[in-house]
Amino acid sequence: MKRKKIKIGAIILLAITIVMFIVSAFPFYVVLINSSKASLEIVDDPLGLPQRWGKLIENIKEVWSRPSVRYSSSVLSSFIITTGSLLAITVFSAMAAWVLVRTKSRASTLIFLLFIGGLIIPFQVVMFPLVALFRNINEFLGLRMLRTYYGMIFAYMGFGAPLSVFMFHGFIKGIPLELEEAATIDGCTKLKLFFKIIMPILKPIVVTVVILNAIWIWNDFLLPSLILGIGNEIQTIPLAIQGFAGSFLKKWDLIMTSVLMAIVPIVIGFLFGQKYIIKGMTAGSIK
Repeated sequence: MKRKKIKIGAIILLAITIVMFIVSAFPFYVVLINSSKASLEIVDDPLGLPQRWGKLIENIKEVWSRPSVRYSSSVLSSFIITTGSLLAITVFSAMAAWVLVRTKSRASTLIFLLFIGGLIIPFQVVMFPLVALFRNINEFLGLRMLRTYYGMIFAYMGFGAPLSVFMFHGFIKGIPLELEEAATIDGCTKLKLFFKIIMPILKPIVVTVVILNAIWIWNDFLLPSLILGIGNEIQTIPLAIQGFAGSFLKKWDLIMTSVLMAIVPIVIGFLFGQKYIIKGMTAGSIK
């Protein structure tokens, strides 16, 4: 009787897993099949298989070469912004978390709580004050923040820091303090201690933080539309995709193809880093 209950439970779990997989994979199926169709074919039958799979190559060529959209330059801009933001978020968040963990005071606890508070503030509440702040920085300091790479990187660093600091904070608490004391006795400076001792230990959580933030930054539309604006020389992939959707005509075949092209780098990065994501999410101490 007990074995029968276990078998029924396993079947139910398998059925739930299959349903969840279908639900999760369905958007990818829609994007893939519609990337291999013409626009009218998508309108007629958006869920049917394409008549000619070779249309995908033609759509890719058209997306890449269309001068009005500048998709190729948007890929470079997205790469620069994503890479710069990830580097800033990872290094500064790890530094901040390390200092907060090793500094035992009320001030460090308060600062950590402020970081946690940043997780519950909706972006929509601060997006217009952020634009106003960037304009004031330009007016009073002469430092142009809007429509620039470093303005985007600075904004992403601010919005990505709360979750990253929280994740690093929990991981660093499991690192033995004796390890740092021994390195200090051997003559390590604080900077050398962090980059030579702490950062290598943080590898699992670093990969987790990088991939989670990369997915968000690479696919984000709202923040780039506010900081960079529409039609700017610097534009990310989501802004470029909007160029295929006009007021009276939407090129669904090119929209789906450009979305598919944008998905591929993230999927590849996730597949290579998934084992580190699991370690980073579950690990709270080191052996």
